[in-house]
Amino acid sequence: MNRETEIKLKIENLKAFQRGLKKLGAQMVSGLDRVHEENTIFDTPQGGLAKHGQLLRIRTETVGPKSKKSKKRFIVTFKRPTEQRDGTANDRQTFSHYKIREEFELDIADSSMMTKVFEGLGMRGWFRYEKYRTTYRLPSKQTWGKGLLIEVDETPVGTYVELEGPAEAIDRAATELGFSKKDYILKNYLALYVEQCRRKGEEPKDMLFTEAKSSRK
Repeated sequence: MNRETEIKLKIENLKAFQRGLKKLGAQMVSGLDRVHEENTIFDTPQGGLAKHGQLLRIRTETVGPKSKKSKKRFIVTFKRPTEQRDGTANDRQTFSHYKIREEFELDIADSSMMTKVFEGLGMRGWFRYEKYRTTYRLPSKQTWGKGLLIEVDETPVGTYVELEGPAEAIDRAATELGFSKKDYILKNYLALYVEQCRRKGEEPKDMLFTEAKSSRK
C-alpha cells in the first residue's frame, strides 16, 4: 500500500514542455518508454465504489509495438481517499492542492481470470480508457526531486503530465516546467473525458483512440 500524491497538468505546447524536461535533466525510465495502457474500471451496478471515491481497475500495459509477441504486464489497482491526518490548516491546504489517495497494486498473470472473479462478485467493467504513458525521473543530483515521477500521458482527450511524489517536489517541478498551482488538475481521465463529451454534445462511451489514430502510434 502506498500513499499517492499527484496532480495533472494539461500540455498545450509539447515542444516547449519537452524543452523544459531537457532543462531539468529528466531521464526516461528504462522499460517505461511509451507504454500503451488499456484500462477497465469495475464497479457494482449501483456504483457503490464510485460513491465512496474508490476505484477498482485492471490495467494491461504493453511495451513497444503491439503484437502477439509484445511484453505485457497486468495490474489490479484499488484506490481510496485518504482521510486528513490532523485537521490543521496546513493539512487542509495540502489536501486541497493535490489528489491524495491510498493505493494498492497487485501484478497478476491473467486479466481475463481476474475479470471473471470481479464479475462473480457482482461487479462489471463499465468504463474503458486507453493512453500511452512515458515515465521520467530526475537525476540524483536534483536532490529535491527524489521520489518524483513525471508521467507524460497521450490520451484521446489531449496530452497531460502527471506529477506524482512529495508535494514540495510536485510544486517545484511544475514551476520549472512553466506551470503554477492554478494549472493543477485533480480530476481523473473519466471526468475529463465526460467534460469533453458534454462540450461537443456527444454521448460518453469509452475513452479510446480511433482506429486510424491508434494505428499511427
